[in-house]
Amino acid sequence: MKLTMASSPHNHSHKSLNKLMLTVIAACIPGFIAQVIFFGTGVVIQLVLALITVSVAEATIMKMRKRPIFQTLKDGSAWLTGVLLALSIPPLAPWWIIVIGCLFSIVIVKQLYGGLGFNLFNPAMAAYVLLLISFPVQMTAWLPVSDLLGNSIDFSQQLGVIFTDFTATGFSVDQLRVGIDGMTMATPLDTVKTDIAHGLTASESMQSPLFNEWVGKGWGWVNLGFLIGGLYLIKSKVINWHIPVSLIVTLAVCSGIGYIASPGTEAGIVFHLFSGATMFAAFFIATDPVSAATTNKGRLIYGAIIGLLIYLIRTFGGFPDAVAFAVILLNMAVPLIDYYTQPRTYGHGVKK
Repeated sequence: MKLTMASSPHNHSHKSLNKLMLTVIAACIPGFIAQVIFFGTGVVIQLVLALITVSVAEATIMKMRKRPIFQTLKDGSAWLTGVLLALSIPPLAPWWIIVIGCLFSIVIVKQLYGGLGFNLFNPAMAAYVLLLISFPVQMTAWLPVSDLLGNSIDFSQQLGVIFTDFTATGFSVDQLRVGIDGMTMATPLDTVKTDIAHGLTASESMQSPLFNEWVGKGWGWVNLGFLIGGLYLIKSKVINWHIPVSLIVTLAVCSGIGYIASPGTEAGIVFHLFSGATMFAAFFIATDPVSAATTNKGRLIYGAIIGLLIYLIRTFGGFPDAVAFAVILLNMAVPLIDYYTQPRTYGHGVKK
C-alpha cells in the first residue's frame, strides 16, 4: 500500500482544489457586483489586470522552476489571490499598483516559499500591506459612492484615470473625490476617525453625506454582499464557521463595549460590522486554509484575536481599517496557536 503526503491546504471537502478555489471566487460575486454598482467599473478593470498579472507571474515562475505550468494555473489559487487583491484596492488606483501587488503576492509571498501550501502569509494581504505602506496616497484614494460624485465618470473615463491619472476631461482622482458639497470625500472609517481627532462626536461625524444612518453609503451593501457569499461558503463546507463567527462576535463585543463606555467617540456595532472590509475579512481573507489556524479551538482563538486587533487598530491606530495588518500579525502566530490547541491523542492525558 502506497501512502502519499500532500502539502496544505488540507480540506475535508470532497471537492478538488480547483473547484474549491473557483467556489470561493464565485462567492465573491455578490460583493463584487455591489462594488461595481456603488464605486464604478474601475473594479472590473482592476480585476482584469490582476488576473492577467497573476497568470503571467505564476507561469513564469513555473517555467523557471521547470514545473508544469498549466497544471499549476489550473488549481486556481493564483486567480483567487488576484481576485482578493483587486477587490481590496481603490477602483481607480493606478494600473501599476495592482501589477506590483500581484507580482509581490505570487513571486515573493507564494513561490519564494515553495508555492501553494508553503506560504507563511496570506499572499493578497501581504501584498496589500506592502502597497499601503509604500504608496499610501494611491491606496487610500477611494471615491465616494456614485451619487455623491461632483463629476460622474463612465467606463472610458475610469480607464483613463487608471492608465493616465486623468479623465478625458482632465480630472484627476483627487478632483473626482470632491463631492457635490465641495468637500473632499474619504471612506466612512477614515471620516469618523479624522472627525473624532478634530473634536467632533461620532454622531456629528455621521451627519456627513457619506453616511446612511449608521452605515456608510454603499459600504453596507458591499459588506452584505460578502456576507451572503460567506454564508454560501459555510453552507457548501468550503470554509468552517469558527473563524468568521469568532471574528465577527469579537468585533461586535469590543465595539459594543466601546460604545457603552464612550458613546461620543465610538460609532457602534453596526458601523464596525458593515464598514470597511469586515465581512470580506471574516469570510474570504482570515479563512485562508494555508495561513490560518488548523484546529477548531485554534480557529476560534485566531478569529477572535483578529477581530480584537481590527477594533484596536481602527480605534487607536494610525490606519482607518486594519484587516490586512491584523491578518498578517496572526499569520505569524499560527504555529504557536496550533501547537497549543492540538487535540490530545486518544488514550493520552494532558502533559504537566
